[in-house]
Amino acid sequence: MIEMIDLERALDIVRSTPRAGREETVPLGEALGRVLTRKITSPIDSPPFDKSAMDGFAIGADDDSSTLRIQHTVAAGDPAERRVGLGECARIMTGAMLPPGTGRVIRKEFTEERSGTIRIMQHETGDNVVRRGSNIWAGAKLLGPKVLAPQDIGILAASGIAKVPVAVPPRAAVISTGPEIKPPGEQLGPGQIYNSNAPQLGAQLVAMRCPCFDLGTVADEPSTLAYTIDSALASNDLVLLTGGVSEGDFDHVPRCLGELGAEILFHGVAIKPGKPTLFARQGDRWIFGLPGNPVSSFVIFEVFVKLFLYRRMGIDWSPRMVRARLSAPIRRRSTERAEFLPVIVREGLATAVAFHGSSHMNALGSANGLILVERGVAELPQGMEIDARLI
Repeated sequence: MIEMIDLERALDIVRSTPRAGREETVPLGEALGRVLTRKITSPIDSPPFDKSAMDGFAIGADDDSSTLRIQHTVAAGDPAERRVGLGECARIMTGAMLPPGTGRVIRKEFTEERSGTIRIMQHETGDNVVRRGSNIWAGAKLLGPKVLAPQDIGILAASGIAKVPVAVPPRAAVISTGPEIKPPGEQLGPGQIYNSNAPQLGAQLVAMRCPCFDLGTVADEPSTLAYTIDSALASNDLVLLTGGVSEGDFDHVPRCLGELGAEILFHGVAIKPGKPTLFARQGDRWIFGLPGNPVSSFVIFEVFVKLFLYRRMGIDWSPRMVRARLSAPIRRRSTERAEFLPVIVREGLATAVAFHGSSHMNALGSANGLILVERGVAELPQGMEIDARLI
């Protein structure tokens, strides 16, 4: 009989996975979604010079002349070496370097231009200058270890960084079990269903920039299953198995792992969906046994596998959470397990979607979050504030 452990205990076991510590350097254009492994400091001041925040006229910081002669024009990218004297100004474009002798910019619409001079018609409340180093100073921290988002790529590029150190992502193999599973595109026979788990898990892995290898479907036969798992472990860092982890006559995964010398770290978690989830290791190779139902497979990847993969890549990852109020009460009959339920979070409200159980994959199509109903809790009242995990 499967002996369940609490969700938090299972998460602690996954969090204790040793970090792999493998690193490579990639061009910035290939870094999106990768895990930055080290602190990056800026090699330059940003901006590297005082620059105009407006199209207008650059004048001396203390020049109180109301009429000024236009001496020259400074466009973005010009070296701006020519000095501007008292009673003079330089026509300047947004982003252009302030020329010597100037310290503020009068925007164009606040002036009247005539015969090579300007007359200031309205005074500025600020200097309209972005000062050197006002964004960040050379040597200051730009980013620390994290999953690189599009804005992070922009931050690195703005400091002239062309390559970054990132974690080498674990190689993962996906093995589906069961003779009833058929690949999408093939004709279904009696009692057969399409394999949604392997494409789904592959997509979740690719979204994390992890190499994924679909090893197809294996029959529920111990020697064949053991051989396939052993072969997968020889060339991959992680093996994801779907199905075959419960207590049925054809659930051979736990026994096969034992015969292969794998240590089962836990088998059975007090959660719904995903009770028979298994986590094991063989040396520095790792195995997750996921339930065969597709919602279970999806949820267990989000809750456990994603945490594991980011841990191996060197960061302690947490999901994105939002605070919301329940639009309607949530009631359940069985409370012996914690339960993840799909919800729609919109404008501060969380609404449970129609959900018919762990085979109802379509329920996730409209959901953008999961909420956790704790073990022992039978009802969440309408209006209750909850934390929703975005998916």
